[in-house]
Amino acid sequence: MTPLQDRAAGAIMGAFIGEALGVGPHWYYDLDALHRDHGSWIDGYTRPLPGRYHQGLRAGDSSQPGFILKLTLSSLVECNGYNHIDFCRRMDEALLPLLDGSPNAGPGGYTSQSIRDAWHKRVEQKRPWNECGGHADTTEAIERTLALAVRYATQPTRLAETVAANTVLTQNDDSLVAMTVAFAAVLGQLVQGRPLDARLSGRLMQLVERGELPFHAVTQPGLRPPAAGAEPSRAGRFASPDALLTPSYMAQAAADAGVRIEPASKVSLVYGMPCAAYHLLPAVYYLAARFAGDFESAVLHAINGGGQNQARAMLTGALVGAQVGLSGIPTRFIDGLTDAVDLLRLARALTLQLEPHRS
Repeated sequence: MTPLQDRAAGAIMGAFIGEALGVGPHWYYDLDALHRDHGSWIDGYTRPLPGRYHQGLRAGDSSQPGFILKLTLSSLVECNGYNHIDFCRRMDEALLPLLDGSPNAGPGGYTSQSIRDAWHKRVEQKRPWNECGGHADTTEAIERTLALAVRYATQPTRLAETVAANTVLTQNDDSLVAMTVAFAAVLGQLVQGRPLDARLSGRLMQLVERGELPFHAVTQPGLRPPAAGAEPSRAGRFASPDALLTPSYMAQAAADAGVRIEPASKVSLVYGMPCAAYHLLPAVYYLAARFAGDFESAVLHAINGGGQNQARAMLTGALVGAQVGLSGIPTRFIDGLTDAVDLLRLARALTLQLEPHRS
């Protein structure tokens, strides 16, 4: 396995691990209650208690985000890339028949708002997939399209096109789509081997300036004032590039001795425990920058922060998994993951599709 493939597999497996870590302690908004039920520090996979979300799953199982990520990954592997029709067919045949439109149903025992909305439109109202997107401001699309970000890590334009096309199937708010594409672009850079640091956003802005990422930009390089005269012609689909700037600000905060969040799990209180992407992504970028070389610390601090800790750990796991590679993920997290053999098979198969990075 080449270093590129190792990082790609690390991103995929890191996401599955982070998602499964959240099955037991998911959605505790009272940290005292979290500690009462799961101890002062969660250090591995746990079983959900009776009456909690995902009741009935075992420690190490995936819930619905993991199910959908595996569905996406299987489509990519079997089609040798993103096939929009095949993905929609798999959603129709493998996921939607397991749902009933209510929250507490479906794989993993809970179905998020954007997927419920899509079910109502697709199954009850018989709409085509291009009319099933809704306005949920949550991270479900990011959780599945991270596989596309890995597949097209070395092809930023294709990455942005496929991620945007897949996102709007269930979430069509422009700001949410922009944040989803931005996360994918960040993950693609990390799979290439770029560090999550103060310079990363500048590299992403260079891709905007070259027309490789579809963000509108008015300022000149380095965020200097716009030149006099006509507005630049590099206007893209998204209103501004701000979603591309967030990661480097979070990286600067993580590296600044004057800015400390102790313990790091309390990042959930700084940026917010709720499910919206604008709460989760700053916390994810902060943890992924602070623990860039320490997968275990990154995902465990994500989990121990409570709230929407499953998505926080899933996305943090992808970013840090990309930085440390599959070889840098402690084996206990692989060994304890249900279906690890098949997930590793799919992750490794996807890495064989990656094209070498061309500067």
